[in-house]
Amino acid sequence: MTATRSLMILLGWLALVALTALSGIATPPGDWYAGLDKPPLTPPDLAFPIAWSTLYLLMAVAAWRATLAVPPGARWRTLWPFVAQLAANALWSILFFALHWMALALLDLLLLWGLIVLTIRRFAGVSRLAAWLLVPYLAWVSFAAYLNAAIWWLNGGG
Repeated sequence: MTATRSLMILLGWLALVALTALSGIATPPGDWYAGLDKPPLTPPDLAFPIAWSTLYLLMAVAAWRATLAVPPGARWRTLWPFVAQLAANALWSILFFALHWMALALLDLLLLWGLIVLTIRRFAGVSRLAAWLLVPYLAWVSFAAYLNAAIWWLNGGG
């Protein structure tokens, strides 16, 4: 594969991941979130854009590395869970921040978590580096599930 082709694949993944990030940008936490009771260990608001920017970059690089490592005929089988988890990722912000559906957002996070695990497994079959690049994302989504569940519970959901 040429360097130009490899760069185009990376740029494509960066664009798709950036598109996913737009759902978070389009649905800021706002006053509703500020007024909610939050659990211990809730990070300061500034931590979220820093963490997500880092994670989105790692995700795009992981997808790029996996794409380069897998034969073209096997790409869809390897990459579909990654694309599916991007959709679940984008949906969470809409469910939680825009619609205030905390319980459904938590279910979405559980689906997202499973899709990330599946993606890591698929990526590990073609690129250990690509799989390891997603481990911080899995850890953050696990922590996000704690936050989502606790916020839901503390604010009358349980």
